[in-house]
Formats: sequence, C-alpha cells, structure tokens
Amino acid sequence: MRTTDAWVLHAGSGGDGGARPAGEVLSRETFALGDPRDGEVLVEPLYGSWEANLDHALARSPIDVCRARGEDSVVIGNLGVVRVLRPGSSPGARRLREGDVCMVMPFGKCDRHGYAELVYAYDMPGTVGLLAKRTRIDAEILLPVPEGSAHSLPQWAAYARYFTAWDNWRTALRCWQAQLPDADPAEHLVFGWGGGVTFAELLLARRAGFRVAMTASTDERLAMLREHGITPVDRRLFPHLARPAEPAGDMSRHRVSEKEFLRIIGELSGGAGAAVFIDNIGAPLYRATLKALARQGVLTTCGWKQGMSTTTLRAAECIRRHLHVHTHVWRLQDSAEIRDLQEETGWIADIDPAAVYPFDEVPRLADDYAAGRLSTYFPLFQINPV
Repeated sequence: MRTTDAWVLHAGSGGDGGARPAGEVLSRETFALGDPRDGEVLVEPLYGSWEANLDHALARSPIDVCRARGEDSVVIGNLGVVRVLRPGSSPGARRLREGDVCMVMPFGKCDRHGYAELVYAYDMPGTVGLLAKRTRIDAEILLPVPEGSAHSLPQWAAYARYFTAWDNWRTALRCWQAQLPDADPAEHLVFGWGGGVTFAELLLARRAGFRVAMTASTDERLAMLREHGITPVDRRLFPHLARPAEPAGDMSRHRVSEKEFLRIIGELSGGAGAAVFIDNIGAPLYRATLKALARQGVLTTCGWKQGMSTTTLRAAECIRRHLHVHTHVWRLQDSAEIRDLQEETGWIADIDPAAVYPFDEVPRLADDYAAGRLSTYFPLFQINPV
C-alpha cells in the first residue's frame, strides 16, 4: 500500500466547530494513498494556495467534509502546482510526461456544461489533496504551466482567484450590458470588498474602462490597491458597517458607519451608486451592499466568507432593476484560455517568496488566515522542493 506524509483532517465528533485552532484540527501523519486509479497520475505537490474552502473545511462549516464524503479522514488542498512523477496509461494521462509541472483544476464532478458540482479534495469522495508530499490526481484536471513562462511557480500556484474572477466578471459584465448596452463604462463605478478574487476582478473591470474602487483595512493593502490603479477605500472609516446579528444590537453605530460608507460610494460614483458591486463577504454587509447599488446595477458574488443566508426585499430589487449574479469556480473547458490570458497579459498575482509558508507550518498559516493576520491576498505554502 502506497503511503504519504500529509496533514490529515479527521471527521468531527458532532460537537466541534470552527473555534479550535487548525493545529488541533489537522494531524501530521502517514496517510494511506493507494496506487493511482485508471486515469490518475502520481504527482508531488510543489506549492499550494490557501483558499476559503480549506478554512471552511477546518471550521466544518457549512459541512463536515469527511462526513459528507462518508470517509473517516481526508487530505484537503485543491489549488496549486504539482510535478508529475508517474504518468498514467489512459488517453488523458498520456499527454503528460514525467517532470511536467501542472496547475490543479479543482473539479471533482462536472455537470454536462463543464461547471463544478463536486470539488476535488473538498466534497468529492476518494480524492486526495495537496496537503501531502505525494498524491494521485485525475489527469483531466491537470493543466500544464506554459513552458518557458515569464512567471514564477508561486505566481501560478495563486492562479485560482484569478480564474474565478475571470468567470465571475465575464458573467456580471454581460448582465450589466444586457440592460445598458450603450453605456460608457468610464461613467460607472465597479466597487468591491472581499479579497484576492475581488482584487483580480477589479483589475479586469479597470481594463474594461470602468472606475474601480475597493475596501481594505491595512495601510499595506491600501497602498497595493493604489499601485494597481484601484481607488483604495479605508475600511476603518466605517468600522461598524456590519449589521448587528442580534435584533437588540447597537444600531446607532451601525447607522453612522452605513451613512459614511454610502457617502463615499456616492462621491466615487457621481451620486449614482455602484454599477457592479462585487461582494464575496455575504450576510453581515448585504444590506449596505444593496443600498450602494445603482439602478440597473449588478450585485455579483462567487463566495460567502462571512455568511451564506441573505434576505432580499424582492419588490425593491425589481423596481430598481437589480440583477443578482451567483457563480462558483469556472468552466473546466475555459481553463486553458484563462491561463493563456495570464501568460500573455501579466494579469497574475505578485508573490513575495519570503511570505510562502513551509509545509511544517501549515497549521500556523491556517490560523493566521482565520484570524485575519495575513497581509497578502494570495497566501501560499510549499510542500516539496522545486
């Protein structure tokens, strides 16, 4: 039986939630990997990207992935770059050679149009993720890194937020254009809060001619936004914008923050509101997001970092002709096109090699991510030497 050194997540007891540190949830141990199945190849992960779905898995919210998969223990981690160790014999695997470096597309099961229904190394049973020194991966979801690329492997490991942004922005833009086909983007604002996906999406909106702005809460991130041509908005100017969860919560501070936030949106948009609002936060800020949205505006999201359940006053959304866009991941057959766009245009993450976490410190990375201690939008970990 083939085994590997891995960070393993075991099924919860039913009473544990996301409050426990990752170091107490993940266990460094020998994991039974098994031999590659038909269509799979044996690989060694090089770099992995720490994404929200790993945080969700450790917090067991919205699901306990082990129980959902019917497995006692799993290895998560589904986005990054790997090196092929042993190609398979299936038609899909024969296109790969030993030593090829590939990005891992996170598709476990696709619908008939190529969109993900189950995600590799998350809720797809039988898959083994990148938090391991060796793993086996379906050859169909390995996308080779361009030969002689101008970009580094850590940059390619951070690809997923850009791929997701490409798909979400394409859909949101087409929806906005459906109602305002003759509008000049230069007269309209695209605003966002969130993280790396929102950042990458705003870069696309800027290329399309829109005014763009984004919130951040640290001087370092505000400076980074400015350097990339995105108007930075200091989140600390409206610290109580999140609506109190309890009905008896202090609404007075919330109203003050909401008023300041809407004033800023009005100033940036010429009083019209955001033509497209990218919101990957969710429930706590949903009310403010809708208030900031222009008539014929598009609210677009591909994540739910702080809350999945939202309530909408349907009549108001109809009258203001708001369109709501919800996307997840991207379409498998679009992967090569997005990769080529990144290679050709340089629309790719800037990565500080010194900020990449070593494999031994994966639990610290998980805890830093959960606690909001990261300065980068693109946290990475290294599994094996390059």
